[in-house]
Order: sequence, then structure tokens, then C-alpha cells
Amino acid sequence: MGKRLTENLSSLYIGAANSLKPKQAKRKIVAYVESYDDISFWRSLLVEYENDKRYFEVMLPSRSSLAKGKKSVLMNELGSRLGENMIACVDSDYDYLLQGRTQTSRYIINSPYVLQTYAYAIENYHCYAEGLHEACVTATLNDHKLIDFPAFMKLYSEIAYPLFIWSVWFYRQHNLSEFSLLDFCSFVKLDQVSTRHPEKSLEIMSKKVNRKLHELERRHVEALEEIEDMKKEFRTLGVYPDNTYMFIQGHHIMDNVILRLLIPVCTVLRREREQQIHDLALHDIQLHNELTAYQRSQVDIEVVIRKNPHYQSSPLYQMIRRDIEAFLKIAK
Repeated sequence: MGKRLTENLSSLYIGAANSLKPKQAKRKIVAYVESYDDISFWRSLLVEYENDKRYFEVMLPSRSSLAKGKKSVLMNELGSRLGENMIACVDSDYDYLLQGRTQTSRYIINSPYVLQTYAYAIENYHCYAEGLHEACVTATLNDHKLIDFPAFMKLYSEIAYPLFIWSVWFYRQHNLSEFSLLDFCSFVKLDQVSTRHPEKSLEIMSKKVNRKLHELERRHVEALEEIEDMKKEFRTLGVYPDNTYMFIQGHHIMDNVILRLLIPVCTVLRREREQQIHDLALHDIQLHNELTAYQRSQVDIEVVIRKNPHYQSSPLYQMIRRDIEAFLKIAK
């Protein structure tokens, strides 16, 4: 008998175990995820569909190892074992946009027992623009709006969009040596962001993107018509110029865009609040006590952003919900 959990369990095995329980007992559905960081996201989603008849248990593919269960591992080791009682929950990466041009993409899109994020990764949901101001408020206890985050990310997305289409095109061509994901991300990162003039960082990025865009258009004239067709196709998939950031590599968006935007904003907000305490304090003891209390109440923005729940109103999140509901109809 195999030593690893993935060698012992299958949907049929879990179904058999469920059948041994009393009729009134809840049926367990195991949901495998790629990493520990993913457990909270999928748990908060799947718990909405628990009732007196079923419950979900979210876990990594192996209980005997700390190794992360990357999507390829989930697909290769669990693919044939998935079913009504055992599902896989994965980041879409580019597989959703590849639309079946690789084996993994075909499996993720076609299998009712695989739930995907549709956004590139869970990090993209944590960076959902509509919740960024609330994240700053939680981190700094200051409700002053310095930047219109949804408007900023809309502009960022519109600038990145044309080059993003090319990035996916190269993946569809299986040509990653000429323009890799790492190459693409290097053009759509933000340099230092000014809270007074945040648009300047976008202007710098726009120049870099346009130079690369013109270079690719010159070198691949034969692809221009296909690029335009992809733009039309992407609209049917929910990818638009104003939400491109949801489909760009999640770690890149988190580290090289959102945090580079939020960290200076939070720095200014904290200074504002501390200055307000200085101005209102009646004496040194009160000043010391209020500053100490305020500093203890602050939370690191990186911690807050990874717990940002406002993505639950996003259109892509509703697409995951529809997949869960479709799976539950089959599971009945």
C-alpha cells in the first residue's frame, strides 16, 4: 500500500467511507489545494455551501510532507481520483486563458471536479481594487482617501492590457524564450510611487510598455490579426482592458504593484494620524499614552492585504460560485 495520502484516497474511497456513516451524518467532500496559503481562501468560499447534509474538508494533497502540492502535482496524482467526494481547487495561472491549448488547461476547464480561480491566483483577489482603501484604514486607522485605488488600477490595467495580450499569445505559441512571463512582468511593474502624483509612476510604466509593444508588433506582423481576435475572445472570458490586473501573475501584482502603492500611502496616513495626536494632546503624558496606543493598534499592510475579504463582490468570484453550484448538482 502506498505511503502517501494521495496513493490511498480517491473519491470512491471517501464515498465508501461516507456510506458507512449513519444516514443522518453529513457527507464529507475533500477539497485539495495547492498550498497552505490557499486553505483560508477556499475554506471561506466552500463553507457557504455546507449544510446539514454535507461539509468540506480543505487540505493539501499530502499530510506527511510540507511540500506544496503544485497544480501539476494535483492534476497528475489526483486527476483520476477526483469525483463527487474529492475535488481539486487550483490557481488558474494562464491555463484559463490558454483555453485548452495544453493538457493541463483542457483538464482544468473541462473537469467538473476542478475549481479554478479564473483570476491568475488568489493573490489577485487579495489585491482587488475595491477593497484597498478599507485595507489602508485597517492598517492605519485613518480614513483619509489619498488615492482613488479603483481608478488607479483601472489605468494600470489599461496600460498593461495590450502587452498582456502578447504575453498570453506567446504562451499559446509555446514560445517562452522570446517573451517569458518574467519578461512581461518587468515591463508592468511600478517604480517608486508618489502619493501626491501617483500618475507619474503610470506614465513611466506606459513608456516602457509602448516601446516593447512597438518592438513586438514590428517583429511579429503576422500575429497582429490574431492579437485582435484574442482581444475579442478575451471579452467573452471576462478579460477587459480595465480589469487586466486580475489576470497578471499574482505575486507580481502583490509585490511590485499593490504594495508599492499601499506602503507609501500607509506611511503618509500614519504620519497624519500621529501629527493629529501631537496637535490635540494637552500634555506630554497624554501625548505619550495616545501615541503608544495608536502605534500598538497599527497593523502591517502586508498582513491586512492578505486577509482582504472585499474580493467576494468581484465578478470573477461569482464565476467560482457558479462552478461550485454546478458541481453540487452533479454530486447529488
